[in-house]
Amino acid sequence: MPMRAPAIVAPDRLRPRLPLGVMSGDPLGDRAMLWSAADQRARMVVEWSTDPSFRNRERRTGSLATPATGLTARLDLTGLPAGREVFYRVAFADPDDSRRVSDWTPGRLRMTHQSERSVRFTFAGDEAGQGFGINPDLGGYRLYEAMRQKQPDFFIHQGDQIYADGPLKPEVALAGGGVWRNLVTPAKDHVAETLEDFRGAYAYNLQDAHKRRFLAEVPMLVQWDDHEVRNNWWPDKPLAGATPMATLAANARRALLEYNPLRPMPGAAGIYRNFRPSPLIEVFMLDARSRRGANLLAGGPARRDGDMFGREQISWLEGALMRSTATWKVIASDIPLSLTVPDLNRDVAKGGIEGLADGAAGPPGGREPELARLLSFMRRHRIRNTVWLSADVHYAAAIRYEPGRAAFADFDPFWEFVAGPINAGTGTSAGNPLDPTFGPALVYDSMPSAPIDSSPRGGNQFFGMGEVDPVTGVLTMSIHDLNGSERFRMPIEPQR
Repeated sequence: MPMRAPAIVAPDRLRPRLPLGVMSGDPLGDRAMLWSAADQRARMVVEWSTDPSFRNRERRTGSLATPATGLTARLDLTGLPAGREVFYRVAFADPDDSRRVSDWTPGRLRMTHQSERSVRFTFAGDEAGQGFGINPDLGGYRLYEAMRQKQPDFFIHQGDQIYADGPLKPEVALAGGGVWRNLVTPAKDHVAETLEDFRGAYAYNLQDAHKRRFLAEVPMLVQWDDHEVRNNWWPDKPLAGATPMATLAANARRALLEYNPLRPMPGAAGIYRNFRPSPLIEVFMLDARSRRGANLLAGGPARRDGDMFGREQISWLEGALMRSTATWKVIASDIPLSLTVPDLNRDVAKGGIEGLADGAAGPPGGREPELARLLSFMRRHRIRNTVWLSADVHYAAAIRYEPGRAAFADFDPFWEFVAGPINAGTGTSAGNPLDPTFGPALVYDSMPSAPIDSSPRGGNQFFGMGEVDPVTGVLTMSIHDLNGSERFRMPIEPQR
């Protein structure tokens, strides 16, 4: 039924508004999570249809946006038709005054399909980092518009969606000359500590028109990395400030769940889950933060227990991979597998390590045994056609793993693709040498040397894209720049 206008309409200044747009995510079977936020206490109302004119539509009532939820609201929209494009619109109604109803804000998504059809997705991470926020001179986060033009079925955000530890200044002097200007809000002029600070960091990025438009059209799958909390954090990391890490992480996790269309897996010890948009592809979203141990030194002794993902998550992943009948298994990790990521805040003189790779040749050391056991499991159980995705390093890369050149060789060959940043300082592969333990070869490198201008103005922002051909089963992986231009392309034949 349509939302009926009241006999007397409240003035616009009193009616609820949707300042942050709408988005969808975590599509699963016949359902998808819808999200929006109001500017005052109000009830979420959703109408959906397979007809863009909404002539035939269904109405559902979502949750109540209140200060306790950061004025966000969600609806797990069920009963959606498989394989169809779904048009939805969201409004907010004052629960105490029927005259106060917002305008509708539209969105759309494509549901999962039970038959084989082409599937296209994009992926990237690292947003509003190194002091580079929404620059009105450049029109904001342009990479989102470049991805929107590709019309993907879904988008994987691989972490550092906010820089809670990276306050913004109105202007930043650039090393190559000139000034970067930022839109700055009260939540982004200091390091986040309170729940309201973390909420404000998410709300800041949703002020970008490119991001809002993209997320209104493309479902998002979200994982987190370090800057959602603190640079290079782990759950027991000691802090010099008054707020303990456990409190910061709890505030950050709550804000992440409030400000994203994310459906946590019941009983999971972290934010990991899987999705199957078609028989051709299944996506496994990992969590490398919730259960990780302390960062360590390069070349340190091997850790026997799960230290990056944790035993429970690895057991879940092994079981989910075993059950998967999809042609392609795409495993999304916010942390690269073989690019050595240093921890510059931890014993830098001795070689502090933030990532999975321990930075040393030879057999698996540090956190690497966890990956070695997983790769051995996959080989033993003939789990083929796996592709890994990662971000974090602020450039794009394609890496091929071959047991014939590895110190640890008990695995089948596979690819890893790295993408980003979305809107942050550009990195260079010179700062992340390849760890040879698993036989990687850097087939494509978007940034072999440091750029003259590391800001997004320099243009070195990258996203990845994958597309499965329904006839041949070939998965074509590609890397694209800020303008959407293709920089690298790799068709991968499925193993039968």
